[in-house]
Amino acid sequence: MPLDGNIERGAAVTIDLNGKPVTAYLGESVATVLLSESVFAMRTTTSGESRGVFCGMGVCFDCLVVVDEKPNTRACMTWIKAGMKIRTQEGLKASN
Repeated sequence: MPLDGNIERGAAVTIDLNGKPVTAYLGESVATVLLSESVFAMRTTTSGESRGVFCGMGVCFDCLVVVDEKPNTRACMTWIKAGMKIRTQEGLKASN
C-alpha cells in the first residue's frame, strides 16, 4: 500500500498465501495483504457463496481464512507474522 512520507512501514517478511510466497510487512493485517494481492473472496460458505472483507473490524466474520492450519480466523483482526501460512477458506462453516 502507498504510504505518506511520514509513515514508516514495518519490516518485510515472507508469508505463504495459498501455496505462493508473498512479501508482506509487519504491522499489516492479513486482510490488507490479501486485498493487496487481489484476493477479494477470502472464503466460501457451505453453499458456495463468496465472502470477503465487509466491516473490517472483526464484527461480521465474513473475512474468515485459515491461518497456520487454524480455520475461522478473522483476516481483519490478525496481524502478519514472518512465515505464516494463509489459505482461503473453502466451504467451512463460520464458528460464530
